Amino acid sequence: MLNFIKNKLKKIYENFTDKIKGIFGQQKVDINTIKELEKILISADVGIKATKTIVENLKIELQKGTIEKGSDLKEELRNALSNLITTNKYSYDADIYLLVGINGTGKTTFAGKLGNWLKEKNNKVLFIAGDTFRAAATEQLAKWAKDLNSDIIIGTENQDPSSVIFNGCDQFKKGSYTKMIVDTAGRLQTKTNLMKELEKIKKTINKQLPDKKISTLLIIDSMLGQNSLEQAQIFNESTKLDGIVLTKLDGTGKGGIIFAINQSLSVPVAFISFGEKIDQMNVFDEQEYINQILD
Repeated sequence: MLNFIKNKLKKIYENFTDKIKGIFGQQKVDINTIKELEKILISADVGIKATKTIVENLKIELQKGTIEKGSDLKEELRNALSNLITTNKYSYDADIYLLVGINGTGKTTFAGKLGNWLKEKNNKVLFIAGDTFRAAATEQLAKWAKDLNSDIIIGTENQDPSSVIFNGCDQFKKGSYTKMIVDTAGRLQTKTNLMKELEKIKKTINKQLPDKKISTLLIIDSMLGQNSLEQAQIFNESTKLDGIVLTKLDGTGKGGIIFAINQSLSVPVAFISFGEKIDQMNVFDEQEYINQILD
């Protein structure tokens, strides 16, 4: 992830780093400095809960005398941010990746990127076009599969997604595949049906491939800020999430949502993504992310 954030996530630098670098350069800081930092954290969508935790810790360190100047504040902020997102880690050893999220978040685009990432690690990937309600999703995923010289299982329009997944599992067992990527529908306006559908899909996979590890990844659009957190909460209530994928990070100053999600849900960020090209994604390294933002 070398220089990934510095080179690509310019909005985060404009909306966060540029604002706090003046604070870090101060020779003397006080409670007003921390209040100023609090406003910056909230504007970057770190979230009220996470920001409150950070600020309370900083106030304690200020009273203890640990923080005297801007450089001290910087290091204590680094520690506070690290404590928010290092409590749990995403495990990158799944056999099956189930991609969920509402329409427009970049699920299908990320499916292609994930397939490319897995193929670079010498995996044989099978794609499953589980979003049978949106023809464009199937067409897009089919193009990714073709570009990657990978197989794909496609159903008919409005076909029961679980039946498509069933066929996909059958193909997975017959072939010498090592990874399977399942794209799903995301019509949040029909929340109950959507969640029941996801539950049915999971049951189908577990029944057909009981010895395979499933990872459910929620794809969310980081440009939506706190709305992204609300989506994550809805999905996490209905289906066990193993990880978060943050997309469109190059077009937003809301990179702090990473901390808000982890603080509220204890679901780790697994990947971050930007742009439309197949290699424009990477695994999430929390320490490097923090270092790039603060340094």
